[in-house]
Amino acid sequence: MSYLFPALTPTADGPDHGDRVALRFGERSLTYGQLAGAAGALAARIGPAADGGRVALWATPSLETAVGTVAALLAGVPVVPLNPRTGERELAHILSDSAPSLLLAAPGDELPAGVGSLERVDVPVAGEGQAPAGEPGPGAPAFVVYTSGTTGPPKGAVLPRRAVATTLDALQDAWQWSADDVLVHALPLFHVHGLILGIVGPLRRGGEVRHLGRFTPEGVARELRRGGTMLFGVPTMYHRLAEALDDDAELMKALAGARLLVSGSAALPLPDHERIAAATGRRVIERYGMTETLMNTSVRVDGQARPGTVGVPLRGVSLRLVDEDGTQITAWDGETIGEIQVRGDHLFTEYLNRPDATAAAFDGDWFRTGDMAVRDADGYVRIVGRKATDLIKSGGYKIGAGEIENVLLDHPSVREAAVTGAPDADLGERIVAWIVAADPQAPPSAEDVTAHVAAQLAPHKRPREVRFLDVLPRNDMGKIMKRALHG
Repeated sequence: MSYLFPALTPTADGPDHGDRVALRFGERSLTYGQLAGAAGALAARIGPAADGGRVALWATPSLETAVGTVAALLAGVPVVPLNPRTGERELAHILSDSAPSLLLAAPGDELPAGVGSLERVDVPVAGEGQAPAGEPGPGAPAFVVYTSGTTGPPKGAVLPRRAVATTLDALQDAWQWSADDVLVHALPLFHVHGLILGIVGPLRRGGEVRHLGRFTPEGVARELRRGGTMLFGVPTMYHRLAEALDDDAELMKALAGARLLVSGSAALPLPDHERIAAATGRRVIERYGMTETLMNTSVRVDGQARPGTVGVPLRGVSLRLVDEDGTQITAWDGETIGEIQVRGDHLFTEYLNRPDATAAAFDGDWFRTGDMAVRDADGYVRIVGRKATDLIKSGGYKIGAGEIENVLLDHPSVREAAVTGAPDADLGERIVAWIVAADPQAPPSAEDVTAHVAAQLAPHKRPREVRFLDVLPRNDMGKIMKRALHG
């Protein structure tokens, strides 16, 4: 039986998933039997060709990307997912650093000149074959996923097979994820969220994944109405769903009928939480993870869906908050801010070719996430932002940007908001609010924005400066790129 994909190798005493749909991308689909044949044939081809190395994967939102991932993992070959929109310089760095033996791509994909002479293998979606015998152990690498990074070129986080299995099984426990679930999403397939959670996750459970290709509220409604039970998305997607609900009764019914709505990759603003809950009766639950850690915490399906929190540590995850001097914070008071550190079998093993960066990322066997949070009395974790960009030290106070952003987003004239700190001779740092107005022709005044925050939070948390933009800079996953906000 396959370590990562037991549903592809049925046993005498287990269920046979062969005729069940495993993957659906638009009108194209594969059953488990068809996936086993196509991936097995490709695995038999690329296993010897990779010769113990790695394979790069041109990760378009396609059936071929899913089949290529499964085939490489069945062959025991680590996968390096490539973002098709990556710039020439970054692509050259990733390929040089990871040194893949092969490049998997869908037939017809046009590849940039940057892939050079790397051998290309077209991914079939039909075939009959079996993966090579002798699957590697749980500690062997499964993926090398490159982090975006804030300084310097991206680093390749090496994720072992054990980490993938541990995280997906912990989510099974937290979400009661089963073979009966049908997951709907439109996430990019070159990130942990879309590829590992959104493709490998359903296949490990023996369930079905329906990828929309391109996100639209209409596509979400259609697939949920056709039997989808779970929806994965990022805050930008849920914001668009929330905005569409007022004029789309079918979308409202579809979301109300889903078993689980999950948001990740960034904090979901409280106004969107409330709009979706009010219209559908369903609470979006949030989880927290990173490329290096996979999933750390989640709101449990049998727990309280509390907006603004990412739930409790998953099964097998140890989590602590640490002060700047390295002292563990034991106060679960919902106020004391510390850096999240985690340990467990879900962690990456190293940054490829970067022993210095790997060593700096750990405090003993605890991984330093760089994320700042507080814990409530019942253990729920509330993230206040990144240590480097979202923890503002102003007038002797430690202030989390996320709390202020949620209040700003509650202002009727604010469509988008971000909060950063700027050097200040008196305060150390002053709070700067970056606003995208709901109506660009009638933006709120800076005084109105400041007063709105001051009326709901402590005085030291009010913005000292308000700047207006047409749009906030975001990356592929919808995260606001705060380092681009300056000047």
